[in-house]
Amino acid sequence: MLLIPQGAPAQASERPAHREATMFEVKVVRHFSAAHRVEDYPGNCERLHGHNWRVEVVAGSVELDPLGMVVDFRRLKEKVDRVLERLDHQVLNEVPPFTEVNPTAENIARHVFECLAGEVPVSRVNVFETDTSVASYYL
Repeated sequence: MLLIPQGAPAQASERPAHREATMFEVKVVRHFSAAHRVEDYPGNCERLHGHNWRVEVVAGSVELDPLGMVVDFRRLKEKVDRVLERLDHQVLNEVPPFTEVNPTAENIARHVFECLAGEVPVSRVNVFETDTSVASYYL
């Protein structure tokens, strides 16, 4: 039985446009360590340095699977770990696609997203260089 709070729009046509599609989301948080340098950057980041990167992967769906899930957390973690193991303890500038593009947090987020896109219903990837510096790539 679906319960609609009093005063809430009962039909989709009565909902605000930005709320037409309710989406479920799940998120896993993973980490990897790697060095990089930002080519042609006018400052310290041009020199080789490292980070303990934090990666948040959000998967979303309008509907849940028969078990009531967007995606099994274990499956999502396994898929993310397969992508990140290629980056872990590497000099990112030497790992494709970062031999062609700077391994910035933005490009790492895009790379992780694109690697996962055909595997799980990924909707956003957040990549933290530090606790206060994060880049996102999303649909």
